[in-house]
Amino acid sequence: MTETEVALRTLAHNVRAARTRAGLSLDELGRRAKVSKGALVGLEKAQGNPNFATLVRLADTLGVSVSALMEGPAEGRVRVVSANAVMPLWAGEKGGEARLMLTTTGPAPVEVWRWKLEPGEEYPSHPHQAGVVETVSVTAGQMVLVVDGTEHPVQTGQTAAFDGDVPHTYRGSGTETCHLIMTVHLPPAPHSPREP
Repeated sequence: MTETEVALRTLAHNVRAARTRAGLSLDELGRRAKVSKGALVGLEKAQGNPNFATLVRLADTLGVSVSALMEGPAEGRVRVVSANAVMPLWAGEKGGEARLMLTTTGPAPVEVWRWKLEPGEEYPSHPHQAGVVETVSVTAGQMVLVVDGTEHPVQTGQTAAFDGDVPHTYRGSGTETCHLIMTVHLPPAPHSPREP
């Protein structure tokens, strides 16, 4: 079995389990996450190739992290993850990419992402669920963070934090590749399903 097939099977199992825990039908999950029922049926059968935006919408709707949908069982107390061992979840037209390195466990998980943006390349993100806070720490180059229509330049060595429940965009700027670490701080998991 290829690495892609294993990843799809893990994703299928995790989406089905999270949907069942939330007490949602395929129709209801599709409606709330704005994903077609056919796409969800295929996903739960480990078929298809869901894009990054679809995974984020499903995770937000189910009240879990993106990596909770993608990771297999925990392997131990300490996890060391190499960037080249993680497949990009987003690839830009100019060579940029986003890799979800890991998610911490606990009542309010944190996702740790490694991003690369080429000058002029951007990734627009839809609003996340209420309570999500994101940070971006630029380690090389520069970027423009657009939050709810307002642009914020972020330079090497700077970190920006913002509430992720509004539209936001990451854009590479300047003349060099921008490298950044992004964290997504998720609110504590709900005890029962709620309308997004």
